[in-house]
Amino acid sequence: QVQLVESGGGLVQAGDSLRLSCAASGRSLGLYPMGWFRRAPGQDREVVAAISRSGGSTYYADSVKGRFTISRDNAKNTAYLQMNNLKSEDTAVYFCAASPSLRSLPVVADDYPYWGQGTQVTVSS
Repeated sequence: QVQLVESGGGLVQAGDSLRLSCAASGRSLGLYPMGWFRRAPGQDREVVAAISRSGGSTYYADSVKGRFTISRDNAKNTAYLQMNNLKSEDTAVYFCAASPSLRSLPVVADDYPYWGQGTQVTVSS
C-alpha cells in the first residue's frame, strides 16, 4: 500500500502561481497512475488532472487547461501540480491520489483508493 503526503498549498493572490507536491512512501509511485482532485467549500470533489504511470499521458479538467500542469518524477517518488494564473475559483483543498487501476489514465475518484490528507489552496481576488 502506498502512503501519500501533499505539500505546497498556501494563500496567494489571483494571478499568482503555486506548485503542489505529492510525496509517496511504502511502494514505488511508478506503479500507479496519479490524480489531483480538489474540493471547494460546499462543492463535491472534482478531478483536476491525472497522469499515467510513465507520465506520457495526461488529463486536465476544462477549468484548468492551459493553467495547470501535472507531472511526476518516479525516481523521486513524487508527483507535482504546477498551478499558474490562479483564480479565486481555484480555492479548495487539493488532494493527490494513486490508483491501481489497469486503465492508464483513470479520472474518476472511485478508481483511486489511496489518498493524501489534502493541502489548502486559497486564492484571494
